[in-house]
Amino acid sequence: MHVMFLLPLLLSAWLVSARNSRSSVNRAKSTNFVSTSGGKFHVNGSEFQFVGSNAYWLSTLNTDKDISDTFQSMSAAGIKVIRTWGFNDVTEIPKNGTWFQHISNGTTTINNGPNGLQRLDKVVELAEKHGIYLLLSLTNNWNPLPGIDNMNTTVPDVSRRDVTPGTDNSLNRNFLSNDYGGMDTYVRAFGLNMHHDEFYSNERIIDAFKNYTTNIVSRYVNSSGILGWELANDPRCNSSLPSFNCTPQTVTQWHSTLAKHVASMDPNHPIGSGSQGFFCTGCPKLFPMSTKPSHPAPRPSSSVNNRRRKLPTAITKKGLITERAEKRRRTREQKKREGTLNADGIRIRGRWASTTTRRQDNSLGPAFDGSHGVDSEDILGIPEIGFSTFQLFPDQNLYAADDPNLSPFNNTLQGGTEWIQKQAQTAQLSGKPSLMTGFGLVTQSNAPSFIPFNSTMVSNATSTSAGGSDNRNSTVGVTDKQRDDAYSQWLRDGISDGVNGMLQYQWGQSNLTSAIGTSISPNSTDTTVAPSNGITISPSQNQTGVSPNDGYSISGIGEDGVQMELKTASQNIGTDAR
Repeated sequence: MHVMFLLPLLLSAWLVSARNSRSSVNRAKSTNFVSTSGGKFHVNGSEFQFVGSNAYWLSTLNTDKDISDTFQSMSAAGIKVIRTWGFNDVTEIPKNGTWFQHISNGTTTINNGPNGLQRLDKVVELAEKHGIYLLLSLTNNWNPLPGIDNMNTTVPDVSRRDVTPGTDNSLNRNFLSNDYGGMDTYVRAFGLNMHHDEFYSNERIIDAFKNYTTNIVSRYVNSSGILGWELANDPRCNSSLPSFNCTPQTVTQWHSTLAKHVASMDPNHPIGSGSQGFFCTGCPKLFPMSTKPSHPAPRPSSSVNNRRRKLPTAITKKGLITERAEKRRRTREQKKREGTLNADGIRIRGRWASTTTRRQDNSLGPAFDGSHGVDSEDILGIPEIGFSTFQLFPDQNLYAADDPNLSPFNNTLQGGTEWIQKQAQTAQLSGKPSLMTGFGLVTQSNAPSFIPFNSTMVSNATSTSAGGSDNRNSTVGVTDKQRDDAYSQWLRDGISDGVNGMLQYQWGQSNLTSAIGTSISPNSTDTTVAPSNGITISPSQNQTGVSPNDGYSISGIGEDGVQMELKTASQNIGTDAR
């Protein structure tokens, strides 16, 4: 078993050596590689600031035409970068659909066939043809196992998962973003104690993951269609499996190990974490950043935002508490002047006297206290990490303390703005570009499909931070207009704050070819058509499929509004660099 495990490593090392020997020659033939310097992305010597989207499911599309049509739609919306999964792990080889790596019985097997990495090859090829760069993520933090269909449940049918042999799944594997394998797949196969943090510290697991990254990175080392590598989607201490002894330093050290490994193979593409950008203000640093910005803060654009900019400063607990108190004070004073303040006391001689004692909340919250097991500042200090990453999902994470003077939606709006500002400031201090790898809000129309990243079930929780209620039967999520307003503001904020790239989550595409047992699956069981790639297609369902939706897709109602916001933002920053 041990020999079987080592053979792929030795073969991969040979492949890397052979391909790297040609990398400098091939790079000289192309000037379209994305590089980083002075805190910015560059293409052909010009700054590259961009707007993009997420489509984790691209390699699961059933025809080349579907892939090409999707990229064409994206390009028409001004999109220049797409983030997608560069991994697809299985523990049992599926009858239909794509898979990249089989992990079973203590061994890993790479699928280089037409329903394997050749599908990813086609995605890379067609993206480059349409002038779109790809950000490839190499694994996922989340990998919950599905529930069983016959369990008593009151949630809609879209949440039903059945892994019983011989039964039909109501949601096929690869439908959800967390269904493609990931860290806990490795832990279940190679771990000793079934703890999530073994992925970061167990040498056997690290070697297995290095083997996979070797195959992927060496495969595309000479492709100028790749923007860069993302080590993992949302790496952190907590996941589908419990952690035992995980700290932010554990996660940071793993980043250093893997970033060195990728950089040793690929001098052509920058490397990012893929984390949500959480902070740990009191954590000791393994890789301290410089506290002085290596490039000036961005100047506000009169056409986008005329807010006054301050020089970036390091984030501290004292600074956060002071900042929050001052913002609450300003908001309260503004509402007093507008006559819209909801007083919480009794009126005495023309003034309001509070009936409760106000106290200052000195807790930083999970985005800043290290409880997620992530210290993005420490990760950004790693020399091989070329750009910062962060995400913005108010339906699933709390990024700022709520201001009692604001409505739930306005708190969501302001919290997102503050999060973007802090991420931009931190990147400026590091002298590296910043990339918001995903941002999204669940709308009322998408609420029945909302499945959190660490789940296979429709959420019974509500989007209170985004304007929902505590009652599942009440209206959940924001309206389409609120979503569009939020996206518009966050995109403007990102542009004026100097965020180098902003990727909406997630793209929606219709009129796709359906195939039984794939992420684009028909309802029909008619299976009389068999394409050359071996995927069975129902003739009655051809070109009727819609891309997967875990609650954030823009496909359907409101699609035009989001596409218009992306296109407007793209035009504002002039992203036509290729």
